[in-house]
Amino acid sequence: ALCSFLTCSVLPLHDSRTAATQLNVAAVPPTTSSSVSGGSSPDWSPSSWQDKVALQMPVYDNQAELDDAVSTLEKNSPLVFAGEVRTLHEQLARACSGQGFLLMGGDCAEAFDEFNVDHVRDTFRVILQMALVLTFGSAMPVIKVGRMAGQFAKPRSEPDEVRDGVALPSYRGDIINREDFSAEARRNNPFNMVQAYHQSAQTLNILRAFSTGGYADISRLHAWNLDFVEQTEEGSRYRQFANKVDESLRFMKACGVDTSSDDFTKTNFFTAHECLLLPYEQALTRQDSTTGRWYDCSAHMLWVGERTRQMDGAHLEFTRGIGNPLGVKISDKCTPDELIRIIDTMNPQNIPGRLTIIVRMGADKLRKNFPELIRAVQREGKSVLWISDPVHGNTYKTESGFKTRSFEKIRDELRAFFDVHDEMGSHPGGVHLEMTGEDVTECVGGLSDVKEDTLGDRYNTHCDPRLNGAQALELAFLIAERMRIRTGLPPIE
Repeated sequence: ALCSFLTCSVLPLHDSRTAATQLNVAAVPPTTSSSVSGGSSPDWSPSSWQDKVALQMPVYDNQAELDDAVSTLEKNSPLVFAGEVRTLHEQLARACSGQGFLLMGGDCAEAFDEFNVDHVRDTFRVILQMALVLTFGSAMPVIKVGRMAGQFAKPRSEPDEVRDGVALPSYRGDIINREDFSAEARRNNPFNMVQAYHQSAQTLNILRAFSTGGYADISRLHAWNLDFVEQTEEGSRYRQFANKVDESLRFMKACGVDTSSDDFTKTNFFTAHECLLLPYEQALTRQDSTTGRWYDCSAHMLWVGERTRQMDGAHLEFTRGIGNPLGVKISDKCTPDELIRIIDTMNPQNIPGRLTIIVRMGADKLRKNFPELIRAVQREGKSVLWISDPVHGNTYKTESGFKTRSFEKIRDELRAFFDVHDEMGSHPGGVHLEMTGEDVTECVGGLSDVKEDTLGDRYNTHCDPRLNGAQALELAFLIAERMRIRTGLPPIE
């Protein structure tokens, strides 16, 4: 199983202009063009979303500034390239048939003032550590996707925030406005999109360097995992699991497998974010002259959230025409008929790997509602990848005012997700987590023993609470144990 951990082709660290030429990506899309790319319907263009109702969109008070910011983005190089996107699509297609597991993780919302190399590195490291554990447990390749290099915008429940009788626009993420409660900070500034683009470019360069420069060495990852299990009790299942991984590595080396080769020291890593701020997404959409397809080159994969997946809305209109792999979040509010309509809109040709369904319900509602959704998809013969988002349905506010999440509730929802798939004979294809590699105290529970009265120690999030590195890795061990049983292997004792 470990041999599958690092078998994907590597995303190279490269000069943007050279890569754009190599992949035949047009430098600037004709945003008002009605030309049709391969696979897109004749009534779609990168700007056709503007004829639809766009929810959760900021109102800009200066059209000239908005036009200037969009024009700047249209002239900038793509952040990702068509060949990389197609590589991810191929891996997701294999996962749809039960031959892969998707691990998505990263910040709730990236912030300008928190950006630094160490922050990116720490989250990247924990995702790779989790992937190693999951690969051993599932005996299948793990597709690694970071909520990074573009996860800036956030939907809001209310358009305005009121404090002491003063109403200002809600904070919607640094790509739109700033968190400080002042009229200047809360102004929706279109030039924030340009700053977000440049930070995303730096983040991608860091990720490419770490994924190809030896930082992803499998022996290094295993050593970090051993550091984690040292915090657990003697004889714990985490230590037993880590010992099995150690035995496998020793066995491969004894058989003459060169674990210093590229297959074991480099890895493939992709990025994704919520498709929310459509002017930004349209400005970074490019047409691939090789295939004629349009790609949103702001990320390898994009998803549409629960609040913006209306059938007649702008966000489904935009995403249906791009060639990127897509995701859509659903809760217990989604009916089987509605889900089928969403699938038909986002993946009308029923292409494997095109669409990932991200399920967020809470354990009890998932056990009640999820089987009917799977049954409808099976009945209609739709090809989708099911993954669990166990964090969003388990958020609550403490008496002291902290928004937090319970590790135990998150674990319970993951258990319910796997139980339902066992009952339905379907493939539990992945997990989607809001997490960080840093030692924050934002979610309660787990081996890190964060309690409600210690949340204030390191509560650093700009938006929703995140699992810290130890909590995320603990979840990976728990999922790996469950996947091991699914593959027919005996539990580790």
